[in-house]
Amino acid sequence: MPTRVAVVTGSNKGIGLATVRALCKQFEGDVYLTARNVGRGEAAVKALNSEGLKPLFHQLDIDDLNSIKTTAEFFKQKYGGVDVLINNAAIAFKVADTTPFGIQAEVTLKTNFFSTRNMWTVFNEIIKPGGRVVNVSSMNCVSGLKKCNLDLQQRFRNENITEEELVELMQRFVNEAKKGEHKERGWPDGAYTVSKIGLTVLSVIHARRLTKERPNDGILLNACCPGWVRTDMAGPTAPKSPDEGAVTPVYLALLPSGAKEPHGMYLSDKEVQPW
Repeated sequence: MPTRVAVVTGSNKGIGLATVRALCKQFEGDVYLTARNVGRGEAAVKALNSEGLKPLFHQLDIDDLNSIKTTAEFFKQKYGGVDVLINNAAIAFKVADTTPFGIQAEVTLKTNFFSTRNMWTVFNEIIKPGGRVVNVSSMNCVSGLKKCNLDLQQRFRNENITEEELVELMQRFVNEAKKGEHKERGWPDGAYTVSKIGLTVLSVIHARRLTKERPNDGILLNACCPGWVRTDMAGPTAPKSPDEGAVTPVYLALLPSGAKEPHGMYLSDKEVQPW
């Protein structure tokens, strides 16, 4: 039997690091911690080594399409593909950041939506039968969706929305944010929020496509909210530890062989949530 392999993006700290820690304890196979910065990634691996865990490291910058392609080729050559992919890498500007909102929107959506979409575009071809794909979203996507105008809500909730339509909507938000028109056009006033709405809808679209294009492969793809977690991004006052935040992503990554669901769903605390 070939060695199974799990890959976690943006996992040198926070929820990603906690996810790698949990997978090292529970996943039967190799677990890869990936990071844009080699030094930070290798330091994170050493920290887990000191806990008696043995993750492996691979450099991956999801904002660099060539890095994504190089990484996918590595896993294809070494393992014949990937069994578990957890798209955790994300960015968020602090509330007090003075960067113009249009720039915040462009930068945030580039990583959290467009680059994560690139990950799937490249990696979907090497996800093995029985694979598990987890997109780490946010509770902001639910509250944010309610702050969209009714037209946007209906479009995001439309079961038949296409990837092209979604990409167009995400780009429209960036363009309108740059003009300072996003609020009057019906968008919530948060780039991170919109990026995670997009990621959750993208998960629904990709799951639907998997069902159609690879119906017999048993691949399950879902989005999830880790909760409000004490990280650099969310701050020190959040109620959950990173290890607690990793529970739902790891649960979805380890759904048992032969499971049919959840698929194309949004989960929090291991439970499917209305969308």
